[in-house]
Amino acid sequence: MKHLLCRLAVLLVAMWLAACAPPHARRTDVLFWNQPQREANFRAMETQYASNVVRHGKAHPLPKGAALAPRFDDGQTLDGYMADHHVAGIMVVQDGKVRLERYGLGADATTRWTSFSVAKSFTSTLVGAALRDGAIGSLDDPVTRYIPELVAGAYRDVTVRQLLSMTSGVRWNEDYADPHSDVAMMYEGERKTGVPLLVSYMSKLPREFPAGARWVYKTGETDLIGILVTRATGKSLAAYLAEKIWIPYGMAEDAIWLKDDVDGTEAGGSGVSATLADYARLGQFLLDGGVAAGEPVLAPGWLDAATRTQASIGSPGRGYGYQWWTYDDGSYEGIGIFGQLLHVDPRRHLVIVQLAAWPVATDDAQARDRAAFVQAVNRAVEAR
Repeated sequence: MKHLLCRLAVLLVAMWLAACAPPHARRTDVLFWNQPQREANFRAMETQYASNVVRHGKAHPLPKGAALAPRFDDGQTLDGYMADHHVAGIMVVQDGKVRLERYGLGADATTRWTSFSVAKSFTSTLVGAALRDGAIGSLDDPVTRYIPELVAGAYRDVTVRQLLSMTSGVRWNEDYADPHSDVAMMYEGERKTGVPLLVSYMSKLPREFPAGARWVYKTGETDLIGILVTRATGKSLAAYLAEKIWIPYGMAEDAIWLKDDVDGTEAGGSGVSATLADYARLGQFLLDGGVAAGEPVLAPGWLDAATRTQASIGSPGRGYGYQWWTYDDGSYEGIGIFGQLLHVDPRRHLVIVQLAAWPVATDDAQARDRAAFVQAVNRAVEAR
């Protein structure tokens, strides 16, 4: 017994040290974690990397609604779908009421799970707030008005609007499986005093297409948008998100936003972790017209412009808005690697959230299955 207690004490100390360990220098290591690491760390990113806290307010109620069972057209069950795709949580909110809430992978209602590129849609929404506040003058401002370090490179002729729609024309490789791709290397390089490492990396990228001519998905550009918002407002993304949405709309729990452990720059294109219900509340905030505590948060017309197609992505029925994936039926989505989803459907008054730990960052078959899950929810909604 004494030997067992000693081993237990050593284990507890080791766990405490791991939790208090300094952040890893390379934030993109997450792309190459194995499955046990993903399932353990996606719920505890603040123990792996430096982060800022997004303070919450008094909880906006999400009352229970009539139970909903997704209607898969291939005989699939919800339990089978969640097991097959390593799903940690699913929530369906319609008309402001929770119609489906289910957890897996040991997660529960208090679990804070990372959202990866769903954070892009958070960052976009903060641009809408900064426009209303007058901190950002116009979407047609040059990016260099806010990030002058880019003036010597390919971004010197790029506007804020082109960053938002990912039509800058600057060359980029978003291959998550390639350790030498831009998305894997964007936090690497020599640091310059006062200049975020990401800005130094992006300033060296060459032009591939004329600005505004072609859409190419680039996580690094959303990080630039995050830096732009921070400089325009004089506030961290976490503080601005808390001030504009998390506190006044009434998120129930603190969120976190990952940052560089040296220069403090938050990752506008990734890095937000929140609970399943608070992701759903963000979707409901948008369905409510971007109003919090009775006051409009976003610039007039922002929500409509951000969530409709601004750039063609070469896929029938789909497009890209301002950091949102858009659909011809009026719905829009924030999508993150490894299976994350925030689906908002104004026509059906519907929000769908999925949190997961797919075995690979992106996969066409898993993406099709996720889309089939959304359709299964839609069929169940329409059958009532």
